[in-house]
Amino acid sequence: MKNLLLLDRNNIQLTQKAAPVLDFKNPELQAFIDDLIQCGDDNDGVGIAAPQVGNSWRLFIMAPRPNPRYPDAPLMEATAIINPEILSASSETEKGWEGCLSVPGFRGLVPRSIAIEVTFLDRTGLRQNRKLTGFLARLFQHEFDHLEGILYPDRMDKKDALVSLEEYTAITGIVVK
Repeated sequence: MKNLLLLDRNNIQLTQKAAPVLDFKNPELQAFIDDLIQCGDDNDGVGIAAPQVGNSWRLFIMAPRPNPRYPDAPLMEATAIINPEILSASSETEKGWEGCLSVPGFRGLVPRSIAIEVTFLDRTGLRQNRKLTGFLARLFQHEFDHLEGILYPDRMDKKDALVSLEEYTAITGIVVK
């Protein structure tokens, strides 16, 4: 197992569009997926994308579970999302608090579609289609943005500012470490 290093928001790699995954039988891909899952777990993430650790593949992990950073997250088995597409998104949006392992120490209110329909390949290369709502729709859109070279502060309304974790706690009552 490799110890992956997270890139911070100033790294140019986080602003570039990721390339599709082509070889699902590559043992390096499978090992990387396991390492990415572990990196997310080690950092109390609910999702993590390959570009966040310097790998420009269209791949992210969704692994929400309640933890100190996201106490209200739903529990879901870690799932590799490869070469994803958002097929449709509801016109109805909702602002919600987001944080990011690549933007440590801050949270921001980000508008996102409340429901999306997506397609992706799993780690074996099998096509999956899902309709996602609520937290899972927000998480998918956040991680998908990483593959497009977009960080959540880029999605925030101009009138909203990033807040420190201390300010976030004061606003929400949720203590985040």
